[in-house]
Amino acid sequence: MVLVRSLALFALVVLMLGCTDGSGKQNVADEAQYAVELRWTSYGIPHVKAEDWGSLGFGFAYATATDAVCVIAKDVQMVNGNLSAHFGSGGGNLQSDIFHKAILTEAKLVDYDARQSARARQMNVGYAAGYNRFLQDHGDALPQSCAGAEWVRPITEADLIRLAIGVGVRYGLGRFQKQIAEASPDTQRAELAQAQWALPSGIGSNAVAIGRDLSATGRGLLLGNPHYPWHGASRFHMIHLTLPGELDVMGASLLTTNRVAIGFNKDIAWTHTVSTAKRFTLYRLTLNPENPYEYLYDGAYRAMEKRSVTVSVPGDDGQLKTEPHETYFTHFGPVVESEALPWKNGVAFAMRDAVIDNYLTAATYDALGKATSTADIEAAISQQGVYWTNTVAADRAGNAFYADISGTPNIDESLLERCQIGLPESMSYLILLRGDDSSCEWYDDPSSQVAGTLPAQKMPRLTRTDYVSNSNDSYWLSNADAPLEGYSPVIGAERTARSLRTRAGLTQLAELRAQKQKLALEDLQGMLYNQRNYGAELLLDDVLQLCEDDAELQAVCRALQNWDRTMLVDAKGGHVWREFWRDARRIDGLYAEAFDVADPMHTPTGINIANVEVRAQLKQALLGAAKRLSDANIPLDARLGDIQYAQRNGANIPIPGGEGWAGMFSMIRTNLQPDKGYAGIFHGNSYIQAVGWEPSGAVKAQGMLTYSQSPEPDSPHYQDLTELYAAGQWIDLPFTEEEIERDTQLRTLLLRQ
Repeated sequence: MVLVRSLALFALVVLMLGCTDGSGKQNVADEAQYAVELRWTSYGIPHVKAEDWGSLGFGFAYATATDAVCVIAKDVQMVNGNLSAHFGSGGGNLQSDIFHKAILTEAKLVDYDARQSARARQMNVGYAAGYNRFLQDHGDALPQSCAGAEWVRPITEADLIRLAIGVGVRYGLGRFQKQIAEASPDTQRAELAQAQWALPSGIGSNAVAIGRDLSATGRGLLLGNPHYPWHGASRFHMIHLTLPGELDVMGASLLTTNRVAIGFNKDIAWTHTVSTAKRFTLYRLTLNPENPYEYLYDGAYRAMEKRSVTVSVPGDDGQLKTEPHETYFTHFGPVVESEALPWKNGVAFAMRDAVIDNYLTAATYDALGKATSTADIEAAISQQGVYWTNTVAADRAGNAFYADISGTPNIDESLLERCQIGLPESMSYLILLRGDDSSCEWYDDPSSQVAGTLPAQKMPRLTRTDYVSNSNDSYWLSNADAPLEGYSPVIGAERTARSLRTRAGLTQLAELRAQKQKLALEDLQGMLYNQRNYGAELLLDDVLQLCEDDAELQAVCRALQNWDRTMLVDAKGGHVWREFWRDARRIDGLYAEAFDVADPMHTPTGINIANVEVRAQLKQALLGAAKRLSDANIPLDARLGDIQYAQRNGANIPIPGGEGWAGMFSMIRTNLQPDKGYAGIFHGNSYIQAVGWEPSGAVKAQGMLTYSQSPEPDSPHYQDLTELYAAGQWIDLPFTEEEIERDTQLRTLLLRQ
């Protein structure tokens, strides 16, 4: 099925909308509420041009729905608490429904809307109208995954607010839906859910910005490389938005949002990486011995708020029935309950989220899209609408910029010393505070736009003319020559070891500077596409010393010895390192040289093979790697592209890259499957942009969307970019009118309503 290429459908739309002028473009009547020009260039990249914000939202929605209508429709049902009704109550759907109904109340929607500008409201109203227009035009020709589905319905502006808040709490409250939905003093311990308190492994990104001192053109360079899910609503979608005289920005949005999240214009380019800052804290509640729904606060008991919700679920006869459910809230936020934090014995736990009351994202990203310098970038994100990421940017004048200005609790060392409650090592990611003392509340700074959160001026940032970078470690080593120090510990750690992925990026930058003095855009692209495994470069030679005179290790060692230490699709042996390092990285006393704060780029280093216990565990890790692969019927000398691939319409498309924890800068996450290998990639390199400026000042942008524009197998843009990515290619991102008009696959649709 082809939605936008169909000539018959295009002709029908033209007839519905009116006549065209001599150029073949449609005349748009002045009285139309929405009027937008949609153009698609190669690989299904939409370029949306309108004269007002409502029409821009209209076109944004129509263009995104063209590739992802089913994903959007399902997420709308999710944030309205309707998953159980349409998809059954299992698989976490019931808990999701309870959570969203309890969190996204009518009062919350009103509060959110009250903070929006007239422009943002116009964009939302237009978006809803554009999405609904798409359903009107294509309702009888939807992708197979939702064709004829009753849950694909028109949307409202309220749905968009729910979606926006849902994205905001994704790495805070949203990760604990079950723990919130099921919290009760009556829950039996055996029924309590475990909680993954730390962020899931692999969440993150790489970003490098080069300033004029290192740039061959004397202008900025930016590599943006977010690592995001390959499936679902967190996929990126490339798009270009133009409102003549006011906005001209290109990049990528998440499928269920309506702003460019990572992108560029003629003057600046920006990207994000998930930051280390905390998004929430827990509070321990001392309960009333006579009433488990009351908690002590400054010497008096406060009643919890009970929120009753009704969820529609399928009955045994297949008919929908309604179920009542209750959740409980304190003035901090919802009560959460897990196996480790039960609501028992006079104690309960509540969560305060730093983003749930942040309604500033639309204003922030509108300002980002119109920025003309890194100073404007800093001003834009200082509006505090960036929820949970660092920002890295470059500009045409040759500045490189880093900041972690994100939704973060306003807590300092003094408050932690006074109020923090110790937790087991397995829960050390958490901050647990006393909930019975008002002095343990987050500080309210009048200069912060969001109550209880750190104001922008107290968060780290750095502008340089050489470089800045981030690979999801804290702000501390954003530039190895200018460490950032002295910030609240809730933002991140200082003077601590950096990850192998961070060190991989910094090492490559140092090598490039030593080799070339001045860097070009292709140098940044090469940092990613060379697929080097820094962990193996650093440590494999030491590991191979174990192989001498050990017959039991010969097969696994031979595979590692013959490996070129890359994760290119033609490399052989990298998967053995991946499986070995999965276990070896956890060995106590692994490194021969410990971390040295005076040399953070190069330490820790070396394998401690002189230690007998370490040697024994390393051997077991090698043998364990060989056994896992043997049990899965994967040869030790297999070519990576034959065992790591994306499955698309019966074809296996080889995918390069590997896990950051294994030493890769280029991130791909997947699981080992018997007889298949690393099929079913679920996370990693996603939207990638490399942006610079010619000596003349003209912007030059190349990019890639690793999983392609559409998640739908019956779309023409389900695998085209994935095939190019497998071949190590980039595409030019057509930004100027000249670049768009000369695209050989250009298609144009003009809509009015």
